[in-house]
Amino acid sequence: MIQRRTVLKVADNTGAHKLRVIHCYGGFKRKFSYLGDIVKCVVDGADPNGMVKDSQMVLVTIVRVAKEQKRVDGSYIRFDENAGVVIIDMKDRNPLGTRIFGPVARELKDRGFAKVVSMASEVL
Repeated sequence: MIQRRTVLKVADNTGAHKLRVIHCYGGFKRKFSYLGDIVKCVVDGADPNGMVKDSQMVLVTIVRVAKEQKRVDGSYIRFDENAGVVIIDMKDRNPLGTRIFGPVARELKDRGFAKVVSMASEVL
């Protein structure tokens, strides 16, 4: 469960260190976001030569969530941390970075993030 002011780890090579959620897309007064949802974040710390700068607002898709989520087959999936990948825009849903670090959930492919899943080193 991701809500406002949640700090996410960055799972790509855009140069950002941490992301702080400032808005959850998907409806009026939506409070929580889960795997595969898009959120607006602000960058908390970034490399000086990275693709994103410190305090820049970016769109992020959530790829790992610490709260367990039920799958269609009845099993549950959860991760040790909350992490996201910076995307270019909502329409294309392509990642800004060129590498994805760590595992991602296979539910992302059903949500339209096939490029993120194909770039990931491990899909659970």
